[in-house]
Amino acid sequence: MTAKTLTCRVTAVEDLTPDVLRVRLSGRAEAMAHAPGQYLELKLDDDTWVPFSIANAHVGDGALELHIQHWPERENSAQLRHLVQTAERLTLHLPGGDCVLDGESTRPLLLVAAGTGFAQMKAIVEASLHEAPERPIELWWAARERRDLYLESLPREWASEHPAFRFHLVTERAPETPVSGERVIAHRGRIDQALAATLTDVSEHDVYLSGSPGMVYACVDVLASFGLVASRTFSDVFAYAPRDPLVPTLGSLRREADA
Repeated sequence: MTAKTLTCRVTAVEDLTPDVLRVRLSGRAEAMAHAPGQYLELKLDDDTWVPFSIANAHVGDGALELHIQHWPERENSAQLRHLVQTAERLTLHLPGGDCVLDGESTRPLLLVAAGTGFAQMKAIVEASLHEAPERPIELWWAARERRDLYLESLPREWASEHPAFRFHLVTERAPETPVSGERVIAHRGRIDQALAATLTDVSEHDVYLSGSPGMVYACVDVLASFGLVASRTFSDVFAYAPRDPLVPTLGSLRREADA
């Protein structure tokens, strides 16, 4: 799909937490088309465009969903929050990104997200459940505290309704209330530590990761020891913060461990 710049209407703005907004947008269906996993850029001012993962699969209705986190320490965060809460229309450039669902693959999906990285995974899950509901999906979603899993009820719903879907929630602090639910598993600690303690073999999986470069590469390094296949590993981080190699070899991992 060719990227384009367009103006769309703001149809709803909702506080999911004190720090995370869900913004719903509407425009011409053909102009809003995107692949699951792609992102858009939102115009903040004449010199600033801010990227956001598109949090819904394209179904031809011209609707887009964004999950926008407010970071008080970031210079333009307050400006962005004010814009989306007050503007009737926003200017977008979309779609962008190559970290998209391979709808032709039948390999199990391993989806790993931190914070609002869930937005990208939400679009991928929606598309996969629609196209191939029998395809196994393991969604790992990490946050500092459970309250930061701002749409926890949604993956819980997927887990209860789809036998091939499992939801792993990972928090650095212990949840205040016990975690329960069909095909819902809780982990405590960092996401890379939780993956290392739980998984054994990912060689047959398509793996998608969304988060900071540090988080993504920490998880890649863990998964590399479990047979991660570089050609079946996807993240936007690989485009804007590449390293060589993206996926380390077992030999390099052993040398690091022995050092």
